[in-house]
Amino acid sequence: MGYPDTFEGFMVEDQDKWWEFTKQEFQPKKFQERDIDIKITCCGVCGSDVHTISGGWGGAPMPLCVGHEVIGTAVKVGEKVTTVKVGDRVGVGAQIWSCMECKPCKTDNENYCPNKIDTYGAPYPEEMGGVIAQGGYASHIRAHEYFTFKIPDGIPSEEAAPMMCAGLTVYSPMLRAGVGPGKRVAIVGVGGLGHFAIMFAAAMGAEVYVLSTSPDKEEAAKKLGAKEFILTKDENWAKPWAFTFDFMLNSADAAQEFDMAAYLSTLSINGEMHHVGLPDEALPPIKAQMFAPNGCKMGGSHIGSRPEMFKMLQLVSEHKLKPVIEQVSISEAGCAQAVRGVAKNKVRYRYTLVDYDKAFPNR
Repeated sequence: MGYPDTFEGFMVEDQDKWWEFTKQEFQPKKFQERDIDIKITCCGVCGSDVHTISGGWGGAPMPLCVGHEVIGTAVKVGEKVTTVKVGDRVGVGAQIWSCMECKPCKTDNENYCPNKIDTYGAPYPEEMGGVIAQGGYASHIRAHEYFTFKIPDGIPSEEAAPMMCAGLTVYSPMLRAGVGPGKRVAIVGVGGLGHFAIMFAAAMGAEVYVLSTSPDKEEAAKKLGAKEFILTKDENWAKPWAFTFDFMLNSADAAQEFDMAAYLSTLSINGEMHHVGLPDEALPPIKAQMFAPNGCKMGGSHIGSRPEMFKMLQLVSEHKLKPVIEQVSISEAGCAQAVRGVAKNKVRYRYTLVDYDKAFPNR
């Protein structure tokens, strides 16, 4: 059939063969008055994509087209859309709908809406078509305007793509924690999330420290804005840093291996360790007594809000921040290469799928 009745995407059919993609047609949700159709030009490859298709986070509806770091051009807008017009360059992140009526939605916390719909793998209610949401390894995506963001002219599309999830995921908790001048911030991990966090925290005016198990990442961490690089593989690494950090953002997908008491000991009085790296495995055992010596706390978060997305894009524009990305042409082989590279931690530091016009020439 083709657009607008059906979209095409590179889809996984079996979590046991999560690296095998085939191009298929799928039916999008029903087009509604606040919806926007986007012809995709590129899409970032997120760790969430791998966790989902591999079954690391549990079952998922198959076949599935993942990808929630989408950049493209608006080609159709609903009659009540006011924020985007046809021809605008826009982005879509990891959330594509919320109820707009609950307390979280009415307080700029729509990312915590209990009825939210994720960009892929989530069921739409029958009044919206009753289909499964499909993501950005595809020709098009249909998104509600509230979750569609105009991209500033100064940010290239292939760099904007990973900001839609990875960037927002680290920016939101740092903004809410008051990261800025006078704050000492520790970033755990130098990867897809962590490298954004280092850049953002430095641009926000904080004093940035990087905690890592990889000594070969020290030079990159300091180029991104870190003042100090702390190797956590060293014995007793935490002792010189006791009571130091006001906020610690864990971006590493390996918290199950942490000596939590050591990490928590480096926080200042009432400091926070905040998790955005979400491994398949559970956290190590934690005793309540671990929080007592410095009154520290631990938390986590889910992406960010629409206002936070625009604040992040403004920060990137004003400071001319540039993520470290590798571009891969989208195809069956390209998708496989990218998800395997993420799974094996081979990417530095984020993949963006490109060349969509070659993969989808008849759209």
